[in-house]
Amino acid sequence: MPIATRDALVDFVKGHAMSGVLGVAPYEEKLPTYRATIGSLIGAGDDEIALVRNTGDGATILAQGLDLEPGDEIVIGRNEFGSNAYPWLALEHRGVHVRFIDTPRERVTPAVLARVITPRTKVVAVSWVTFDDGYRHDLAALAEVAHARGAWFFVDAIQGLGAFPLDVRASNIDALYAGGAKWLMALQGVGFLYLAREHHDRIATRLASWRSVANMWNFLDYDQPWTPSAARYEAGTPNIIGACALATSIGVLRQAGIGEIGAHVLALTDRLVEGLEERGYTIASIRTPAERSGIVLFAKPETDSLEIGRRLAGAGIVTTARTNGIRISPHGYNTLEEIEALLAMLS
Repeated sequence: MPIATRDALVDFVKGHAMSGVLGVAPYEEKLPTYRATIGSLIGAGDDEIALVRNTGDGATILAQGLDLEPGDEIVIGRNEFGSNAYPWLALEHRGVHVRFIDTPRERVTPAVLARVITPRTKVVAVSWVTFDDGYRHDLAALAEVAHARGAWFFVDAIQGLGAFPLDVRASNIDALYAGGAKWLMALQGVGFLYLAREHHDRIATRLASWRSVANMWNFLDYDQPWTPSAARYEAGTPNIIGACALATSIGVLRQAGIGEIGAHVLALTDRLVEGLEERGYTIASIRTPAERSGIVLFAKPETDSLEIGRRLAGAGIVTTARTNGIRISPHGYNTLEEIEALLAMLS
């Protein structure tokens, strides 16, 4: 978490502790500004941003808000993280079929998607960057295939936002969702949903509450319409301190320069891959220029990856160790010296 974000949270808690809801009120008044800051990260307007708890919340709002019928299909990869799988699988009791692409054996490329999509496909949902091995999808090309077949195109962006630039309009993304606790360096329990404004009346408001309506302060007017912005999907009072953290961290990232961060992250992972291969490790991540990301998955033949992970942890090097390999994901604050220290340990 950036120092600026830590300081903003300390000020928030002090205000709440000293003045209760009066201390929180100034932050609540900044909610439109927070949404605008979040939207600026992806080329969206503040009216297209809803504050949610996490990535899965964003997917669930869409899944439950769609008017799907028995026999309709959702296409996702088989290696999607649960946040972008279970919200769609939860529709199967309604007769909706989730169709898996057999990733990572074959990737979700435009050609593969064009082969598997059918006239019954209503949604294509994909992670911009896969959580396990860091494969980065060509979002604009996938959107073109999905839209040509009349399907929605939704994106889980949690493993890419904050490390790489993304424009939702240029990529023709209908909706995008992400939590703030990873590359965006905010608190856990806060995220956002982007929904293009032209779709607001096409996704039903299933999780409605007092803040979903046009004038939330007119408490007893139950006949009023939904608020015209994506804030209708926030339901009740949002996580205001979380929104403050997310907007502050995004401000820090944008000041540093998302493009510069991405270039730095790729330079670190390129050196990591080079050093790993020199030491006899196998790289599971695809490292072609268009498909590489800030995540590298590697293993040592005939060596227990979990044991390697434990040894690294003992040396103060934090990784994600699983039976199929070790995942490294350096960010803009990491240094080449840290990569070299990791490689020295792996020698």
